[in-house]
Amino acid sequence: MKKVSLWILAFLLTISAAVYQRMTGPTYPMRGKSIVGSADISYKLPRNHEIGPNCEISIKVPDKDIEGYLLYKRYPTDDDWEKIPMSRQEDLLSANLPQQPSSGKLAYRVYLSRQNEEISLTGDESVIIRFKDYVPRIILFPHIIVMFLAMFFSTRAGLEALDKNGNPRKLVIWTTGLLFVGGMILGPLVQKYAFGALWTGFPFGFDLTDNKTLIAMLGWIAALIAGRKGKPARVWVLGASVLLLIVYLIPHSLLGSQLDYSKLNPPTQ
Repeated sequence: MKKVSLWILAFLLTISAAVYQRMTGPTYPMRGKSIVGSADISYKLPRNHEIGPNCEISIKVPDKDIEGYLLYKRYPTDDDWEKIPMSRQEDLLSANLPQQPSSGKLAYRVYLSRQNEEISLTGDESVIIRFKDYVPRIILFPHIIVMFLAMFFSTRAGLEALDKNGNPRKLVIWTTGLLFVGGMILGPLVQKYAFGALWTGFPFGFDLTDNKTLIAMLGWIAALIAGRKGKPARVWVLGASVLLLIVYLIPHSLLGSQLDYSKLNPPTQ
């Protein structure tokens, strides 16, 4: 019964960490509410877009007297802001942002107006949206599942290491293997499809996702070596488990791939 409880606890901790990482990441949609006239406007503004379909920005605005437009520019650049009027279709105001190359970003703001009143939904803050190429689901979904399982087994190994009578050796082997497959094989393949590069972390770059995966991998390799010949190596295992948890809590895609627009021509319309 105790073992079952530890597996359940590990699962709940993993789910909580995954939700936190997802909701705090720079690609998670920006949500909020604003007031235009007497209307409460809820919005969900995308910060991540897969190249192909139109990058539509839409806001539900039932009040037909409210109009809107977008301002956007390439990010980070000194480009002038471009304006796109929003069109109405029943209760929706919408406009399409121009497609950008893979890893290109746009800064944009949504403005709504009614009579003499005009507001930016996000105030002086711009929404930053990043564009990426299509990633085959046969690679993307296994990557997500395997990385989740790696975190799950890592957490369970850490809990096992806290038990002075426990031996987390098998869990260490599973965690190390899953992390290697999910983070060092499938992860680079996902990045190759999405942004055109297999690895942009150390020693080739400063991509935080790659670097934190590398650090976590080294931590679990150390725990694996420390537990050779069947040793429990509880301190090493607990340290590697905590390290992966810390790494997992860092928002996904923070300081990720970013196109250098200075090497390109003027804005893509």
